[in-house]
Amino acid sequence: MIASVRADLSQPGILAPTPAVARSVTFRIVPDSDLRRAMARLRDGFELDWGVAGIGEPLVRALGAEIPGLRVFPALAGAGASVPSTQAPLWFFLRGAERGAVFDATERIAALLGDAFALDDALDTFLYAGGRDLSGYEDGTENPKGDAAADAALASGPAGLAGSSFAAVQRWIHDLAAFRSRAQAHRDAIIGRRLDTNEEIADAPESAHVKRAAQEDYDPPAFMLRRSMPWAGAHERGLEFIAFGESLDRYERVLRRMLGLDDGITDALFSFSRPLRGGYYWCPPIARGRLDLSGLGL
Repeated sequence: MIASVRADLSQPGILAPTPAVARSVTFRIVPDSDLRRAMARLRDGFELDWGVAGIGEPLVRALGAEIPGLRVFPALAGAGASVPSTQAPLWFFLRGAERGAVFDATERIAALLGDAFALDDALDTFLYAGGRDLSGYEDGTENPKGDAAADAALASGPAGLAGSSFAAVQRWIHDLAAFRSRAQAHRDAIIGRRLDTNEEIADAPESAHVKRAAQEDYDPPAFMLRRSMPWAGAHERGLEFIAFGESLDRYERVLRRMLGLDDGITDALFSFSRPLRGGYYWCPPIARGRLDLSGLGL
């Protein structure tokens, strides 16, 4: 299926530019509740301009359905680094021009879900310095654009699956004090780019993040559409990593290389940052202006 057709079937928030502010929200299932009725209300009441809705494997199983390619986020460990799995049943990437908009969207979603789901986690994120990580480096430099973005982010398949996407969501916490204490050349070597020009450093160490995560270096290439955004609280700050792909295989290959599971070289990013949460989600397509949950039998 050509990219433009898949784009017409996708939730618009997937291909839309990174917003000024956003909120990453997860819900957990309340036992012995009517999940099908709650999901029918979400299908009919979710406004597409609120953002992106994603469904995790626990909810798919609870509904007695199966989404090809969806699985639980893996808990993995490499040499001196590990990633946890905190798989949730429901995830939303809510978009807005200001924080009040994403707060209101959260409340409306909670009302649609009723007593079948309980709010588990909500993290406000923001656009920083024109799209940079809090480390100061540009994020998502190699994001595909146009039809290439749709090819990377959106799945093909039969009705109910075509135009859907798979999201990988990881919350990273940065030790910025430790990172900033290093010399500029050392910081550049960790990332693999120069802070002042964003140019890739050809002779950067093999542990440099750019070399570990270069999407074009995989066979086949592992291009994804990244919509990561910084977050900050009084005592902690970091990055909510969000990547949309036509399959989860693309992201998982990159993650395994970052951990050094294929060659023993751990990504230098782990020297000042570590993940706190991780989940995989299926972002259903749309039909007639609303979420298409026919893949779940709804």
